[in-house]
Amino acid sequence: MRKLVEWTFVSLDGVVDSQEWARPYLDAEHHRFARALLDEADSLLLGRKTYEGLADFWPRQSGEIADRINSRPKYVASRTLAPGEAEWNATVLDGEVAEVVARLKTESGGNILKFGTGELDRTLLEHGLVDEFYFSKVPVAVGRGERLFEGVEATLELLETTAFASGIVVLKYAPKT
Repeated sequence: MRKLVEWTFVSLDGVVDSQEWARPYLDAEHHRFARALLDEADSLLLGRKTYEGLADFWPRQSGEIADRINSRPKYVASRTLAPGEAEWNATVLDGEVAEVVARLKTESGGNILKFGTGELDRTLLEHGLVDEFYFSKVPVAVGRGERLFEGVEATLELLETTAFASGIVVLKYAPKT
């Protein structure tokens, strides 16, 4: 069974949207970490907003990370995009998202890596579908914005921490059962 792994950047004050504030901290050390997570995944799961943001950026990029992101099949959860409407090696999920993701997890293959947080997270958490979380905690306080797990109650178990010279600390968690 495949694992659904979520990875997102989080400010010190818990903000997860508009992650431009993370860019100055993304050094070679974090690049190696990102490459390793991508190498364990053979597909990506994205909400519509994350899909649109990434699709606007990554196809114009090159290099090891871009090559991995651009080449992976992408599954997009959306109520506004129709099946067949997505580009960039992407498929819009058709049907109830929790059921479709549960079915994807039963297929053979590598991890399914999910970027971003938001409404899709709430659905996935409610149905117990996320197996691991990687939070790249960035040493900045943003002050306002969408918060991690806004409107969701979750109890997580810390599995591992990885600190980088840039000040980013990656916290690996699993839902506590």
